[in-house]
Amino acid sequence: MSLRDAFAALLIAIVWGAGFVAMKIGVREVPPIMFSALRFTLAAFPAVFFIAMPKTKPWIVIAYGFAIGVMQFSLVFTAIKLGMPAGLSSLVIQSQVFFTILFAWAAMGEKPGGARIAGGLVAMAGVIVIASERAGGAELFPFLLVIGAAISWSAGNMIGKLAGRVDMVGFTVWSSLAAIVPLFALSMLVEGPASAGAFIRPGWPSFASAVFLAWVATLFGYSMWANLLSRYPAAMVAPFSLLVPVFGFLSAQIFFDEPTTAREFWGALLVLAGLTWVVLGAKALARLRLSF
Repeated sequence: MSLRDAFAALLIAIVWGAGFVAMKIGVREVPPIMFSALRFTLAAFPAVFFIAMPKTKPWIVIAYGFAIGVMQFSLVFTAIKLGMPAGLSSLVIQSQVFFTILFAWAAMGEKPGGARIAGGLVAMAGVIVIASERAGGAELFPFLLVIGAAISWSAGNMIGKLAGRVDMVGFTVWSSLAAIVPLFALSMLVEGPASAGAFIRPGWPSFASAVFLAWVATLFGYSMWANLLSRYPAAMVAPFSLLVPVFGFLSAQIFFDEPTTAREFWGALLVLAGLTWVVLGAKALARLRLSF
């Protein structure tokens, strides 16, 4: 992976980490599924009038919108509304890394090399260290909702790869459009007709959070993420998302005064070390062999 693309992946991780703070703010006033509808409405409009539909099969666009917009964010927003901490949510959802690698191997034959497996295990150890510090405060049902969101994200990653090298901004905008009607219908069914009022007249904190999630986390983040997945093996791109909980915890500490303990600090260092080895380990081993 080039240095430029590695920096882009790092920036996405920062944005997505801060996004969990925006999620917690947003669902305070707007029901979670309707808040997801607000987010993806802002991601689709007015951009859909100016950006052409991507040159890929329409079912891929619709399926991606369903996996990411309807499933992933309905689940994670609901989990946060039910009390799942923002920092812990940003950590648990990173289990998508391992689901993505598994799906890519099973469906597409992408076999991760030994260096990536080793780096992934180190990073996973860091995730476990952080989780051991935080998991005691999470209820089981919200936790399972976030696991479901991680699986949905992994499915979205695989669908994004099927799109190939298309205009990823257009792909993100049109897949956001595909998510709106199912989200409204699901909100009416689960949250009741009153949820429409929160969509029409959200408070300014919820609206600002939705704008950040729509324009920065979705239009920038997901279009760039899908672009990286279309050009690199999933096993190389997906581990960057392990940095999201690091920035998620930092953001939660700043905005919600969620302190970071010594154990979480060392866990974050393990995540960084594992990610570095995933990206650079194979090259380092190759150079080592050449030196001998």
